[in-house]
Amino acid sequence: MSVGFFDGERVLDRVRNTTSDLVLSAMNFLGVPYRRGGTSEETGFDCSGFTRHVFENSIGRLLPRRSRDQALSADLLSIPRDDLKPGDLVFFNTMRKAFSHVGIYMGDGKFIHAPRTGSQVRVDDMREAYWTQRFNGARRLPELANGGAWKLPSFVSSATAAPLNAPAAHLESDPQR
Repeated sequence: MSVGFFDGERVLDRVRNTTSDLVLSAMNFLGVPYRRGGTSEETGFDCSGFTRHVFENSIGRLLPRRSRDQALSADLLSIPRDDLKPGDLVFFNTMRKAFSHVGIYMGDGKFIHAPRTGSQVRVDDMREAYWTQRFNGARRLPELANGGAWKLPSFVSSATAAPLNAPAAHLESDPQR
């Protein structure tokens, strides 16, 4: 039995929906205040509380609680910066220690995160000098790689598929830290 284009299109739709759901879910929390140790919209988020909440509530994956533990989790794949796709976790050294901050990559160089005390969940550009100098690495869920969300199935022509890393919207970032 051969797989037709319709089946390939359904796979691509499911892939796009998963990544779109994750990024759109994260965007629902724009403006929620930062709170150290925070894990909910009601109480506020810290960076890892935010990523954990988004992944659990949008795609049902429970991440470790701390950013460093998320980065070092055997359940996540390390990926190069030039292979970032929407929904990937991006890590930064913001406290003179590796993996001290985490956010969710949105595409077009942008990521969403809960930055620091006195701020709120927002979108920033990873190409800004502050973030570029502190970038520590990126991670991806295995089910979103190698035949999953990020790699087209062999029976789907890349000429017929829209890019999966197209930005959902052009968002302005707050230039103040």
